[in-house]
Amino acid sequence: MTELLNSGVNPGEKEQNLANLARELADATRSRIPVPPLAARFPELTLDDAYRIQQINMRQRVLLGGRVAGHKVGLTSLAMQRQMDIHEPDSGFVLDDTISPSGTHLRVADFMTPRIETEFAFRLGRDLSSPADLVTARSAVKEVFLAFELLDTCFTGWNITLVDSIADNAACAGVIIGNPRPLDCAWDLAAEQITVSVNGQTAAAGEGRDILGDPLKALVWLAHRLPALGVPLRAGDIVLAGSVHASIPLTAGMDIRATSTRLPAIHMQAV
Repeated sequence: MTELLNSGVNPGEKEQNLANLARELADATRSRIPVPPLAARFPELTLDDAYRIQQINMRQRVLLGGRVAGHKVGLTSLAMQRQMDIHEPDSGFVLDDTISPSGTHLRVADFMTPRIETEFAFRLGRDLSSPADLVTARSAVKEVFLAFELLDTCFTGWNITLVDSIADNAACAGVIIGNPRPLDCAWDLAAEQITVSVNGQTAAAGEGRDILGDPLKALVWLAHRLPALGVPLRAGDIVLAGSVHASIPLTAGMDIRATSTRLPAIHMQAV
């Protein structure tokens, strides 16, 4: 397949090969039998190829009854970029059947190698398109809330590249959302502080400026990125802005709570 993925391949053949890779990742996710990272096997895979693999699998999940509820932006903080050794953001889809409310009990056995992150999340009140800046992004946001993002990978470990992450839907396996607050025009999200505790002990902390200097910049980045994929940002969409701290391995018995300066706390239990 390596030769059939290069730039000289017939477009129809290349599309079929990308569809085959998408099926491999989907099968690994369903069976919970991990596969080797794609980038190591197919070094000629581009970011566009990876996003195409992601889209093929998302389209299939929608055909099976899922609904796209929004998007996640990943790798937006220095802590996550250092942890993953990936130094630019990526994005993935959030499906409605992966969203749970605060207080949820998550079965760790339902995942392969799950990790947890704490993020700012937005719900859009109107469509947002490119070009966008902080002013237009803020004006498009209806509500802001805390969220836990559950990361998982269908690969044989977390030693993956940006191409692998994107192809695997940016590792987005689930989202737990807190109670929303309207986004006041004077609210400085960069100064919002988040503290995460596990079983009553502080495990991580961060603040809004850890996300590209301002969490709203993740929304600006996404507004510029999605048109290349033919995907709009619509009113009602949820957008996760990325973790303010390095991800935490999730194991059964963990009781996780996150608080922030002004947003309602969020809570989950791993069982």
